[in-house]
Amino acid sequence: MSRSVYLICYDVCCPRRLRQVHQFLLGYKTGGQKSFFECWLTPQELRAVRVRLVELIDQTEDRVHIFQLDPRMKPDCFGVAVTMTVNTPFIIA
Repeated sequence: MSRSVYLICYDVCCPRRLRQVHQFLLGYKTGGQKSFFECWLTPQELRAVRVRLVELIDQTEDRVHIFQLDPRMKPDCFGVAVTMTVNTPFIIA
């Protein structure tokens, strides 16, 4: 099954919910930092991520944005940043 790259960004007000969202997304991220994660997801994984994030957040206080990135565009990387591609091996545990 093919994967697409997504940028998942979140702003969660409650420290407990913030920790839960962060811990959940660690299982899917291939890069990123703090509250911005790059995730290579199948359509099924994307559906599962959306469902779980809706369960974890308070929709009256928190924000989550999921952006599908165009893999044809070359990212600008600076410092120790590493470019991930669809062929870069990674493990989702």
